[in-house]
Amino acid sequence: MFALQSDIVTQAFFDFVANLRTALPAIISGLVFLLLAGMLVKAVLFVVKLVLKRTLPGESPVYRQFVATIVAVFLWFAVGLSFLSIVGLEDIAASLGTAAGFVALGVSYATSSMIADAVAGVYLLRDPDFMPGDTVEAGDTTGVVDTIELRKTRLLVDGDVVVRGNAEIEKKWRKLTDADEIAEREERVTS
Repeated sequence: MFALQSDIVTQAFFDFVANLRTALPAIISGLVFLLLAGMLVKAVLFVVKLVLKRTLPGESPVYRQFVATIVAVFLWFAVGLSFLSIVGLEDIAASLGTAAGFVALGVSYATSSMIADAVAGVYLLRDPDFMPGDTVEAGDTTGVVDTIELRKTRLLVDGDVVVRGNAEIEKKWRKLTDADEIAEREERVTS
């Protein structure tokens, strides 16, 4: 009985070594790929950050970092799926890619209003007619732009701070320039 168990363990060990020897070239290829892909991703991210710094020089570093992080996530995910394919785990790579697509679809649906606010925030931040200190009418609110952030804008209205989502403001806003026009708008709002 002991000899039979010993033969099974020995056979399993030899099968393991033979399978490892067969898989070793794919594992080495995968590791070399990871090394080269890692260097390429780092270089691409360096270029992305440099381009963002030059194209958005006046913007807060938070916005540039946000875009760079999104690019990094996509690149590293692609590297991971490619690595799995190289080492012979194509089915797992395909499953992960499909699952990630469904997760991304769910996340984008769940965060669609947040994404709309962020996109509108980028437009408002880049708009030279919508700056802190300007008096604007956004929907039923008339006030002075205090701060513009990625997802929301703060307006000063009669000494209070009113916070509105950027998508809501971007849909329909108007800059008030004339003092009489501002007084007229404020009078209509209070009436």
